Amino acid sequence: MNKTAIFKNRLFLEHDPGYGHPESPDRLAAIYEVFDNAALAEKFLFPACNPADLQTIELNHTSQYVARVAATSGNTFDTLDPDTHTSPQSFNAACLAVGAVVEGVKMLNDKQIDNGFALVRPPGHHAEADRSSGFCLFNNIAVAAHYALEKLGLDRVLIVDWDLHHGNGTQHSFYDTDRVLYFSTHQYPYFPGTGAMHETGTGKGEGFTINVPLRGGQDDRSFAAFFNELLVPIARQYKPQMILVSAGYDIYHGDPLGLMAVTPVGFAYMTRVLMDLARQFCAGKILLTLEGGYNLKGLRDGVMATLDELVGNGAKHDKDIAVLSKQKTGAMIIEEVRSIAKKYWTL
Repeated sequence: MNKTAIFKNRLFLEHDPGYGHPESPDRLAAIYEVFDNAALAEKFLFPACNPADLQTIELNHTSQYVARVAATSGNTFDTLDPDTHTSPQSFNAACLAVGAVVEGVKMLNDKQIDNGFALVRPPGHHAEADRSSGFCLFNNIAVAAHYALEKLGLDRVLIVDWDLHHGNGTQHSFYDTDRVLYFSTHQYPYFPGTGAMHETGTGKGEGFTINVPLRGGQDDRSFAAFFNELLVPIARQYKPQMILVSAGYDIYHGDPLGLMAVTPVGFAYMTRVLMDLARQFCAGKILLTLEGGYNLKGLRDGVMATLDELVGNGAKHDKDIAVLSKQKTGAMIIEEVRSIAKKYWTL
């Protein structure tokens, strides 16, 4: 069994955007209750983590924006943008979410854990350097990637984003650097409106952003093909020193915000592919952080399928995964993305 860390804290449930908001505390509560099963919980490590300090958060965000979010602390209700609302503990929860992902990166780098999953909220991949967006206050994964590069001395970080929505904030954080390879599959055109195929980076970062925009309806077979035909060959050339994943479960079939058709087997498959890449190039160093997912059953089941793979208990998926590994579907979109990416990569 792998040493798989789960970063969780009751404070993440205290961030409450308000009645009826899709990004509700119920999302994490549905996952956390699974760990009430002692036999399951004993398979994982549950490290303590501390809130990120402002200096760490400012690795990715402007001091003015951090101060704006901090000003919401203690307020019964505040609005950062039309979609992103806060409650009295939201700022503290957001700082702890960043701290959890940074702690995961540090523990991976120090070989204290084999892999990990930050089950945190608020989510982060839409947050820009100077503003909130799409339910996100601070960009947890972007701050952690900056920390890995600037504090831990890494040179090549792969960020994979399988959330339904394009991670505009993450893309923009690393658009001009070759030190992060950003690979995103997402429904398009859809919120936030970014993530077109031609968005490939600028300057030193040209070619290090790979977007796979999708109309909807893609299933396990489709995502298997996107990973096998696009991500794997590019990642093998990039040779990442660490893999970070924006794990959004809103591509689950039946999610109220999306049109995808992924099942728990699909999430297990994507996780296994990424673990294989991590073993090949970065001593298994892979950390996932929770983004979207608004069908509570799909969110819980998808997360558990992912955790099965991380901890080394994924044999139950072997038969289905063997079938997915041979899929060649989605040829049209794959060829369109390949036609752009092959300017920078051998495909």
